[in-house]
Amino acid sequence: MQPRKTWPDILITSLLIALPLLALGWATGQFWPTLAFLLGAALAWNIANLLWLETWLRRGGRADPPDVRGLWGVIFDHLYRRRRRHENRVHRLRQLLERYRDSAKAMPDAVVVLNDDLRIEWLNDMSCQLLGLHWPRDEGQRITHLLRHPEFLTFMERARESLARVTVPSPLDSERQLEMRMLPYGDAQYLLLARDTTHLHRLEVMRRDFIANVSHELRTPLTVLYGVTESLEDELEDQPQLARSVQMLREQSERMKLLVDDLLLLSRLETGETTGPQDWFNPFPLFQKLTDEARILSGTEAHAIVLDADPKLEFQGNPDELRSACANLLFNAVKYTPGGTTITLRWRVDDDGARLSVEDTGPGIASHHLGRLTERFYRVDAGRTQSRGGTGLGLAIVKHVLARHEGHLAIESQVGRGSRFTCLFPLARIRRAEPSGPSN
Repeated sequence: MQPRKTWPDILITSLLIALPLLALGWATGQFWPTLAFLLGAALAWNIANLLWLETWLRRGGRADPPDVRGLWGVIFDHLYRRRRRHENRVHRLRQLLERYRDSAKAMPDAVVVLNDDLRIEWLNDMSCQLLGLHWPRDEGQRITHLLRHPEFLTFMERARESLARVTVPSPLDSERQLEMRMLPYGDAQYLLLARDTTHLHRLEVMRRDFIANVSHELRTPLTVLYGVTESLEDELEDQPQLARSVQMLREQSERMKLLVDDLLLLSRLETGETTGPQDWFNPFPLFQKLTDEARILSGTEAHAIVLDADPKLEFQGNPDELRSACANLLFNAVKYTPGGTTITLRWRVDDDGARLSVEDTGPGIASHHLGRLTERFYRVDAGRTQSRGGTGLGLAIVKHVLARHEGHLAIESQVGRGSRFTCLFPLARIRRAEPSGPSN
């Protein structure tokens, strides 16, 4: 297109044409007819250009605009350029969208785009293979109407508030395990991702079965070995050199026995094997007994062990599992904090739920360790842990016990200031003990 003049140039040109004509009309006594003629010509010119503009826009405005001079030519030129810029932008965005969709289609995971009402807006090919969805037939359908597994429905109820994950069987093949998670993005939209973790699930099952079987097979010979060493200690009291060796043998066999017991308990927790019913009970006497045992364990270390618990707060769960979790936290605090420090066991409820916490004033734990403390056999200080007789499984057991009671573990620690391990339980598992009726 030819470059257009700017509107000041057009205004000056128009005045240079109109003023001489008006001057000539004034000189000949025809000023008003001349003015009316000029105004009529301008009106006709503007109406003609409006018609051209309407016709050009109605046809899409993609063709070159009419070759119009004057101010209307500038308007046509700006509209045409703006339209071209908009089309180029739309074209680039469309290409970018197509590239993203092509990349999503090539992903080995299922990808489903959901709106705020959990209705399907788009899905890739793997969603059809893993989830049994169909495109475009399922467009606009609620995902919870198509995938009906109970664990998935529970997960979707909470997925918008948290970034949790769930593992469920594929609706097409119950032997195939899918790990699913939902991520928020954009304006109230969500990405539902599903990954085939069947091989990982099988490896995990094999690992759990192996540990459970080996631990079970080791339990009997270790029990026999431990009993024999106890008998030998009694027989060799008058032979200090041999007695010391037998004592070391007994200590190590006892440590292995504790390790096997923890492995068996952890295996039962991981496989979902029930260790007893979950009923309502008052855990206050249990906490009192544990603090007494912790004082005995402390011995000459003389830790100040404080119990701060609500005696009227009842909990719905398994007493043995709760005792195991609390004992691991409390006894760890006794083992790994210097003598003379304060250890507090608290049992309280607030608006968010029940809190069972063990707090110490020991050396604390560096922040880079906190995320891995619940891993099996993870040790902050391996040498120190072994000298204290730990198995490295205590916090892993705590994590699985809490998972069975709809709770989770929060860990806070500062080097030089101590640590706090808090078990958080939902309000649904807490109630106040009903007052006993008056005696007759």
